[in-house]
Amino acid sequence: MAEEKLASNNGVHSQPQIASIRDFDPPKKPKTNKYAIACSFLASLASILLGYDIGVMSGAIIYIQKDLHITDIQVEILVGILNVYSLFGSAAAGRTSDWIGRRYTMVVAAAIFFAGALLMGFATTYAFLMVGRFVAGVGVGYALMVAPVYTAEVSPASSRGFLTSFPEVFINGGILLGYVSNFAFSRLPTHLSWRFMLGIGAVPSVFLAVSVLAMPESPRWLVMQGRLGDARRVLNKTSDSLEEAQLRLADIKEAAGLPEHCNDDIVEVPKRPKGDNVWRELIFSPTPAVRHILLTGVGIHFFQQASGIDAVVLYSPRIFEKAGIKSDHDKLLATVAVGFVKTIFILVATFMLDKSGRRPLLLTSVAGMVLSLMLLATGLTIIDQSEQKVVWAIALSITMVLAYVALFSIGMGPITWVYSSEIFPLRLRATGCSIGVAVNRVTSGVVSMTFLSLEKAITIGGAFFLYAGLAAVAFVFFFTLMPETQGKTLEEMEALFGTFWNWRKTARELKEAKITEKTEKNSNDNGQIQMGIAPAISS
Repeated sequence: MAEEKLASNNGVHSQPQIASIRDFDPPKKPKTNKYAIACSFLASLASILLGYDIGVMSGAIIYIQKDLHITDIQVEILVGILNVYSLFGSAAAGRTSDWIGRRYTMVVAAAIFFAGALLMGFATTYAFLMVGRFVAGVGVGYALMVAPVYTAEVSPASSRGFLTSFPEVFINGGILLGYVSNFAFSRLPTHLSWRFMLGIGAVPSVFLAVSVLAMPESPRWLVMQGRLGDARRVLNKTSDSLEEAQLRLADIKEAAGLPEHCNDDIVEVPKRPKGDNVWRELIFSPTPAVRHILLTGVGIHFFQQASGIDAVVLYSPRIFEKAGIKSDHDKLLATVAVGFVKTIFILVATFMLDKSGRRPLLLTSVAGMVLSLMLLATGLTIIDQSEQKVVWAIALSITMVLAYVALFSIGMGPITWVYSSEIFPLRLRATGCSIGVAVNRVTSGVVSMTFLSLEKAITIGGAFFLYAGLAAVAFVFFFTLMPETQGKTLEEMEALFGTFWNWRKTARELKEAKITEKTEKNSNDNGQIQMGIAPAISS
């Protein structure tokens, strides 16, 4: 009896202490959710379509110009027009993904790009080639919008940065494949080489269409359709724990306008803003929070392309030619090195996003880009103005091309897609992301279609000095207006925005409120434990 009472008393006195000590233990890092990784991996295959087209066109254009005898202006238009055409796809993708779901929108993207790749491969004239570019561009627009949105919506908060960087990883993988394709087919006769380079792009779209069969639908889209049972099953598989799955479902239900007690498998969802209402809330009469979100979402897409990445990627053979590499085969081999460096560093970035946060990586990346662009511009200017071969300037230029793409890939590249896909509220996410993608593609198109003209007007060095200046403006924009989103649920984002350059104060207040709420909860839990064991003391 004494031993039982002692054990009872020991249990009484130790239990509250253990409970309170556990409250102060550091949270255990959740295990990586392999199912969420698989879903994100398959969805991100859509991004290969854009990457392959960017990479392959940089080399194919050398042979197209020789075969079809087109001017530099026609080259600029052919290379950059796909970005403008992709606007049609990205504009339609927001409505399509809300209508048939994120999953089947990827099938649409794959089918359209497949047709476009075949048309380009069989083109016999410049006009025929432009038709193929239009069709492929629409498919790229669809893929660019839907892949980041789907990935953000299936990802748990603990690894959302890692998973939503997958689309940028696959864009870089596609670019590398395009460069390798250029190199592989460069020995063929001129009239065949570029056709094989472009036509083989139909293969990735087939893999994308087949992979969709293994993917679940986005849980957020399922809730918007009233399919709570299906959404619950997907969340259980893609969350780090069942508790997190329940919290995510509760947040999505609240955002969709469903009451908390509504737990049927099939429910009727209140009418949400559609069409003009979504545009009114985003553009014409936004709240301060939505205005801030839209500004940063559009701004990061604009500056990603305005800093000149597509000029480097698309025209790298011409840059290497200016730096002293004359053989077409050697120029294409050098571009493979660019693709390899981009791919390696984007893989590094994916593992750092959820450890370092979005802002530190982004600001480090952009600062490095400014420096590398200035040094690249300096090296190319010296080469351009020197009558003799300046070896150190050639080495500097080639090194800075590789440094620039590496620095872009560790921050600006992946974080653009991660950040823009996670800040928009559910009711506005598809449309908001499609606007961001539209700005991205327009800016990319302008850069792509003006680089050769800029080179003639202000020299190639002057063009890169211009991109360096735009990257410097980007740094100021990001530092001033963009809050950190690491570890926040998608439904918490809206509370971070709305105070513009005063977002740091808002973030501190939210953090303090969260700590206070947690302290009160722990206090209440400890009190309940003591009340529950009080009878054991009297016995």
